[in-house]
Amino acid sequence: MKTILTNKHISIETRKRALQCYIEPVLMYGCEAWTISKQVQNKLEATEIWFLRRMLRIPWTAKKTNERVLNEANKRRSLVRTIRKRQATFLGHVMKEENWNIW
Repeated sequence: MKTILTNKHISIETRKRALQCYIEPVLMYGCEAWTISKQVQNKLEATEIWFLRRMLRIPWTAKKTNERVLNEANKRRSLVRTIRKRQATFLGHVMKEENWNIW
C-alpha cells in the first residue's frame, strides 16, 4: 500500500479513501472491546497524523505542526471518534441481545 499512498500522481482524496478503506479497518480490528485511556488515545491520534505525513511526504523533521498537516490533507481527526461510535453501537447491540434492564 505504500506505493499507492505515497504516489503523487494519485489525488490526495483518492489516497485518503484508500487509507480509509484498506488501512483503518485493520488498525481498528476489535476496537469495540478496547479500553481507551488518554495514553492510547494519544497514540491513535499520532498514528493518524503519521499516516497523513507519509501520504503527503512530509518528514517528521520538517517543522510542520499536526494542525498544518491536517489542513494540507483537508482532513479532520476522526479515528478516535469512529472508534467511540463503534463502541457505542456495539454496546447497544449487546444490551439489546441480553435484554438488560438498567433501571
